[in-house]
Amino acid sequence: MSETRNVSYSFLGPTGTFTEAALAQVTAARGQTWRAVNNVGEALADVVSGRSVAAMIAIENSVEGGVSATQDALASVPDLRIIGEYLVPVNFVLVARPGTTLDDVQVVNAHPVAYAQCHTWLETNLPHHGHIPASSNVAAASALLISDQADAAIAPPGIEKHHDVVVLAAGIGDNPNAVTRFVLVSRTTALPPRTGADKTSLIVELPEDRSGALLEMLEQFATRGVNLSLIQSRPIGDAMGRYRFVIDADGHIHDERVADALLGLRRFSPQVIFLGSYPRADKQPIEFTSRYDDDVFIGARAWLSGLLGLPGREAQEPAGSRTIRDAGSARR
Repeated sequence: MSETRNVSYSFLGPTGTFTEAALAQVTAARGQTWRAVNNVGEALADVVSGRSVAAMIAIENSVEGGVSATQDALASVPDLRIIGEYLVPVNFVLVARPGTTLDDVQVVNAHPVAYAQCHTWLETNLPHHGHIPASSNVAAASALLISDQADAAIAPPGIEKHHDVVVLAAGIGDNPNAVTRFVLVSRTTALPPRTGADKTSLIVELPEDRSGALLEMLEQFATRGVNLSLIQSRPIGDAMGRYRFVIDADGHIHDERVADALLGLRRFSPQVIFLGSYPRADKQPIEFTSRYDDDVFIGARAWLSGLLGLPGREAQEPAGSRTIRDAGSARR
């Protein structure tokens, strides 16, 4: 008799967070066990230990930019891959215990990112308030029911369905078009097939702190016609002036131009972390000029191989497949 394997997915809890809303978009996660965790580190630890097959984590916000805790964790925890991205519109409500009015609010409990995104509303309506940080948007609201340190909390819309709180104000976010980007992280090395609307995520260290080093790194993409949708610096922490860069490149590692750019990066940098190639959440096809078509790169290698008298198979093999194979050999 075959044994049914318990499959679980980790997300920043408790129930009702934006992270849970992102996980709800994952078809494979439906009907499986969802494990609520307290922070990004715990989510990734679940994946590394095998307790969960994947974890949903926030990586970027359209207002606040990259989520530094996530970026640093991905740089320090080895053998993780992003296998999908998901977008969740973000807005907030101000909630309180029943019987509380807006005039009663002196202290607000809120996750730091949510607090920053409601700055204008808070300064206008509660100019003298204090702030207590919370571990998540939902935890901010639930804390009202176990402590009287705060009078109100910033939380996701619909929180009143899960907790005994009342809404004092809705739509308090400074930007009504705010969106948070989430990524599903796993230990699988299998690559999602390319769709023509893909993204490749990387973390790259500069080899040294010198004039022109950043330009040389960016040229690896520019000279192959690869557009970057995200580039953010994070300190490595071992010395002043030492930085790593979190990069999202348009395209898939099986695209010749992207594979060639990765080869250039690996020659340039002592440390390149490949986080994965996966379909874009917005499904927007990648645009590039015809001189960066796959056939152009394949034809150039065939021309060089002909000059060197190399076998035809080596000349025609897609660079992306060789890059993956060679990377796997290096890990072994």
